[in-house]
Amino acid sequence: MENQKIPSRWLVAIMGTLLQICLGTVYAWSFFQKPVMAANNWTNSQAAWGFSLAIFSLGIAAAWGGINLPKYGPRKLAMTGGAFFGIGYLISAFAFSIHNLPLFLVGYGVIGGIGLGLGYVTPVATAAKWFPDKKGFITGMVVMGFGFGALVMSKILAPLFLGLTNGNLVLVFLFIGIVMLIITLSAGFFLQNPPKDYVPAGYIPPAVSESAKISQDSITAKQGLLSSRFIMMWIVFFLNISAGMMFISFQSPLLQDILKKAIDPATYNDPAVIASLAASGATLIGISSIFNGVGRFFWGALSDKLGRVQVFRLILGTQVIVFIALLFVNSPIVFSILVCYVLLCYGGGFGSMPSFVLEVFGAKLMPVIYGVILTAWGCAGITSPQILAYLKDNFPASAAQYSFTTGAVLLFIGLILAFVLSNKKFEPKTA
Repeated sequence: MENQKIPSRWLVAIMGTLLQICLGTVYAWSFFQKPVMAANNWTNSQAAWGFSLAIFSLGIAAAWGGINLPKYGPRKLAMTGGAFFGIGYLISAFAFSIHNLPLFLVGYGVIGGIGLGLGYVTPVATAAKWFPDKKGFITGMVVMGFGFGALVMSKILAPLFLGLTNGNLVLVFLFIGIVMLIITLSAGFFLQNPPKDYVPAGYIPPAVSESAKISQDSITAKQGLLSSRFIMMWIVFFLNISAGMMFISFQSPLLQDILKKAIDPATYNDPAVIASLAASGATLIGISSIFNGVGRFFWGALSDKLGRVQVFRLILGTQVIVFIALLFVNSPIVFSILVCYVLLCYGGGFGSMPSFVLEVFGAKLMPVIYGVILTAWGCAGITSPQILAYLKDNFPASAAQYSFTTGAVLLFIGLILAFVLSNKKFEPKTA
C-alpha cells in the first residue's frame, strides 16, 4: 500500500513544490503570445484561447481531482497530471508544425489544462495533511512553487530552447514537453498521504470540544458547497484571480506597448527592436513571477497570524488603489512595479485560500471544497484573458485603460464581500 513506508514530511513538501514549479510554467504564457501569433498568423484572441482553456480545464480537473483524491491517492493523481501536462506540450508542438489552431487548443488548452488541475490540487491538499502545525506556511510554500514556474520558463527553459532551435516553436514545445514529463513524473512519485491520525513530533493539537468536533465531522460536501460561505469565498477568489490574470496573460505585450511609445514607429519591425522588446517582456515575467511565488508564501504565512479573511481584505483593498493608479502610469518602471505588486496579491490569494478552506470547512472536506473552489480559477482563466484579448484586437489604443478600470471595479466588489465573510467554522443550519 502507498502509506506503508512513511517518508519525511519535508520530502513530500519539497517534491510537491517541485511539481508546482513545473506546472507553474503555464504562467509564462505571455512570453509566447506574440511568437505564437506571428508563427501561425493567429489573432490575439485565437492565441490567448490556448491559455484560457488551459486555466479553465485546470479548474474543472482540480474540482474532479479534489473529490477523487481520497479514492485514487495523491501519487496516482499527481503522476497522471504530470503526464497529461507534458503530453499537452507535445501535441502543441505537432499543432504548430501544421498550423492547426483546434489541435493546439485541445493539446495545450484541454489536455495540458487537465494535467494542470490534477497536478495542482494534489500536493496542496496532501502537504496540508502532513503539516497541521504550519497550515498557512506549508500551503503557501507549496503553491509558491507554482508562482516561480514562470520565472523558470521565461528566463531559463524558453530562452535556452529558443537559442538551441533558432526560434523554432515546434522544437521548443517538443523539448519543453519532454522535460516536463521527466520532472513531473519523478516528483509525483513521492507524494503520499500521512498515516491516519498522524501528528508531527512536538505538535499538540488545539483543544476542540466534543460537540464541535462532531458538528464539524458531520458536515456533508453538499452542505458545504451549497452554503453562502462557500459561494462568497468562491466569488472573492474569482475576483482576485481575474485581476491578476490580466497581467499573467498579457503583461509582456502591455509592457511592450508602453516601451514602444519611446521609440520611432518606423523601427517597430526591426528585428533588433523586436528582440529587445521581447527581452524586456521576459524580464518582467521573470521578476513578477518571483512576486507571484513569494506572495503565496508571504500572505499564506501572514494569514496564520492575522486571520484568513483579514488577509483577503488587505489583498483586495490595496489592489483597488493599484489598479486606479495604473490608469495614469506611462513609465515602464512604475508599470512594472505595480504589476509585481498585483502578482504578489494574486499569489497571496492562492497561498491563503487552502488554509481558509481548511479552517472553515475542516480537514475532512478540505480536498473536495478546495478542489471545487479552484473552478473560480478556471472561470477567471476564460473571462479575464479573453476580455483583454478582445479589447486589444478591437480597441488597441484604449485596451489597457478599459482593462484597468474593469479590474478596479471587480476588486472593489470583492472587497465588499470580504467584509461580509468571517474566519468562523462553518456550521450548517439545523431544522
